[in-house]
Amino acid sequence: MRRRAHRTALTALLLAAGATACLTGCRSGQGDTSSGDTTRPAESTASAASAQSASASPSASTPTPTPKEPFTGLTGAQISERALKATTQARSLRMSGTVPDEESGGTIKIDIALDRRGDCAGTMGMNGQGEAELIKTGDTLYLKYDERFLRAQSKGEPQADTEALVSLLAGRWTKMSAGGADAKEMAGFCDLDKLLEDAGDSNDDTPTTVTRGKATTVDGTPAFTLYETDGSERNTVYVATEGKPYLLRFESGSKQEPGALSFTGYDEPVPAEPPSGEVLDLDGLDGMTT
Repeated sequence: MRRRAHRTALTALLLAAGATACLTGCRSGQGDTSSGDTTRPAESTASAASAQSASASPSASTPTPTPKEPFTGLTGAQISERALKATTQARSLRMSGTVPDEESGGTIKIDIALDRRGDCAGTMGMNGQGEAELIKTGDTLYLKYDERFLRAQSKGEPQADTEALVSLLAGRWTKMSAGGADAKEMAGFCDLDKLLEDAGDSNDDTPTTVTRGKATTVDGTPAFTLYETDGSERNTVYVATEGKPYLLRFESGSKQEPGALSFTGYDEPVPAEPPSGEVLDLDGLDGMTT
């Protein structure tokens, strides 16, 4: 039984990251009809030269070069399967986009690099109200919040408590055990094994049609477009055409789960180094909660 291509897999991936998906409005490369044609100027010159030669010599029969379409002979579903396999075998990747948070009803903006060891480094923000930096290396989670983030997350709390929290934490690196109760949710963003396991194991008996699109680029990387149709929903998937067929971008067409995430930095080292300078140890603060 063939698994349900990328919609379920990517939804599981997003849920594993603590979100479902949210369209950013940045549809990189989808409308770029010149992408995939980066070799065509030379081909056009060759064609013109061939035509000129044929005109000068009626007996000339040099064929006009024809660009090779990516994934020739493969169906949309077969390309999708190859992309899913390559992506779930990655040792590391970088995930960026804006996704809705089901719990708060708002949106989360994430840009995080993570690997199989559980290390990660990146940023996240909530509803456009500030940002938090996070680094996880080994069993330690480091976090740094800006003032806007702390104030937004403290709405409804007594003003004195909010001011004390801002005074203590704003712009300052903190650390805590990644296995502690307070760190589990944030540390979950760094669990690449879990994220890719959920993506690779996703199965659904609901029929989904995956159709071929066209060659394009995603942030300058040659790609091929796939369209996944499930009832009235139509998702768009971009797959790398050079090297391994990694997933490059996913854009949801669902009104219930709208969204987009880009995937880069495959198999690259994650810059998860402990921050330098003073770091506040939250585990050592008795009675301190954040």
